[in-house]
Amino acid sequence: MNKVNFQAKYDVIVLGFGGAGATAARFASDHDQKVLLVDSAPYGHEGGNTRYCGQLIGTSDDYDKTLEYYHNLTYPMNLPEDMAETYVKGMANMRSYLKEYLGIEPISVKHDKLDVNRISFPLKESLSEFPEYPGSDSMDFSLVHQGIFDGALWRILRQKILDRKNKIDVWLNSPAQHLIKDAKTNTIIGAKIKRNGKVINVAATKGVVLTTGGYENNQEMVQNFLGSYRLVPLGTLYNKGAGVKMAMEAGAKLWHMWNYEAGGSIQHGLIFETPEGERARTVFAASQFANGSIFTVTDDGTRYFREDEHNRHGHLNHHGTWRIPYARKNTHMIFDQTQYDYIKSLPEPYEGWNNSLVKADTVEKLAEKINVPVNNLKTTFERFNQAAESGNDAEFHREAKTMRKMDDGPYYAVRMNYTVLNTQGGPERNSKAQIIDHENKPIPHLYGAGELGGVCANDYQTACNIAECLVFGKIAGDSISTEQDVDLEASTNMNGINDLVTGSNAEVKLGQNQYLGVSHEGMGDQIKVRVTYKDDKIKNVEVVEEHESEDVAKEALKVIPKRIVDSNSTEVDVVSGASTTSRAISEAVNDALKKK
Repeated sequence: MNKVNFQAKYDVIVLGFGGAGATAARFASDHDQKVLLVDSAPYGHEGGNTRYCGQLIGTSDDYDKTLEYYHNLTYPMNLPEDMAETYVKGMANMRSYLKEYLGIEPISVKHDKLDVNRISFPLKESLSEFPEYPGSDSMDFSLVHQGIFDGALWRILRQKILDRKNKIDVWLNSPAQHLIKDAKTNTIIGAKIKRNGKVINVAATKGVVLTTGGYENNQEMVQNFLGSYRLVPLGTLYNKGAGVKMAMEAGAKLWHMWNYEAGGSIQHGLIFETPEGERARTVFAASQFANGSIFTVTDDGTRYFREDEHNRHGHLNHHGTWRIPYARKNTHMIFDQTQYDYIKSLPEPYEGWNNSLVKADTVEKLAEKINVPVNNLKTTFERFNQAAESGNDAEFHREAKTMRKMDDGPYYAVRMNYTVLNTQGGPERNSKAQIIDHENKPIPHLYGAGELGGVCANDYQTACNIAECLVFGKIAGDSISTEQDVDLEASTNMNGINDLVTGSNAEVKLGQNQYLGVSHEGMGDQIKVRVTYKDDKIKNVEVVEEHESEDVAKEALKVIPKRIVDSNSTEVDVVSGASTTSRAISEAVNDALKKK
């Protein structure tokens, strides 16, 4: 065996602390393995896409029917039958999984009554993303509580890691650089991990589990694999394709590299222009952008999809096949004065929707401002108006009731970007979660789970990537624990470092009549507030530490403290879209007030 100077040694290394990584680490530790769980994100931002997703878990009511449905979703692509069977079996057993391993009584979207005060989204209508496929009616979503898009599932998975802190070390802000393999046997024996500016060789006597997510934040990979010049992420900003690179170095076979999902968007994967390096804001049920005197054009000034079509994670029906369209560089949503006035009249217009708004008195001037061919845009206006008047959209079959003829001007245009929820491609794995090589043989001691080399080969059913994280995360944790130990030694002992436990220990100074409160119920776990309380009144609330989402949580962090002070109460309305952060701030203030 080649000699490597290891500075740390574990039984199992799990690279990537999202839903799949948390699950793999948890189950490996339950088999009495000493585990190192690593993530490139800093404290409070770990969690991958699991943290940001809807917290819906794909569940099957009927194994045989769901297997048929999954075959239809995969067609015409090929997928090993044992992979499909393992995946669907996991969804068929999901309710018992959640009870036994996560300690919760799952809520069925299909069969249980949902709390409309906590869940306003029409989940029951979304159970089958492709209802025309046989077997689709067997799908259900499981919830861990009455709530969605609040990080609830993620916090449960995170807590399972904290519960096992004696067996699982966690290194955050520590990106994995390379896998380490034995030159003679090709066995994976560790990983190179960059921590505090230094690359550390970490031994893994039983192997490594790759769960680093996709490559949606890697511009080069997005262009090479997806043929798109730029996609705006809806999830984590830390999925940069590291797992793809490491797997390729290990000789892994890749699959599903072309496949990805959009979603949570205005129309078919589109979102309002978002600055580079920022997450797109998730928007649902935005009927004002798909009804009325409004349509979308791309580079050549023509419409290219049906604006009111059911959003299937960005997939459009292209001559009978569902595909996500290539991202164009110059796409605009166009509307008239009547539509503009309607959008502006809504009680909560979407923040930043008009940042790129341009206005023109005529179609010709609008075409110049958005840089599309004038004649094409004029023709598009004419055809749209004819369709609206006749009630027959011959081009795209948009429903007549959603179309209104354009006014005579002025006209408006807003630049749109294309989103990516997640990529599906990466190293191929088998039903035991082993990553395989180009001869379809397992690479010794290398496993994978989650969206990195995900099972989805074609069309995507809502909630199934989360199910995949739980199903194959457990398989990976169980399977790697059965591997025979490789005899490895480390020059130093770094066991016991756990960034999840220490978190941020910055000292908060308190003055007279000031109290410190903490909540662990935020999207990023810990929120600290400094509360000034005097004369039976809350005088001030300052958020002194938070690790919340980079988008809508900002509004809650600004607004909720003010609402609490103004009302002298923590019983205040939450900020729409940031209910978890809102409630966590109130809880932290309550914690502070207990200390007065």
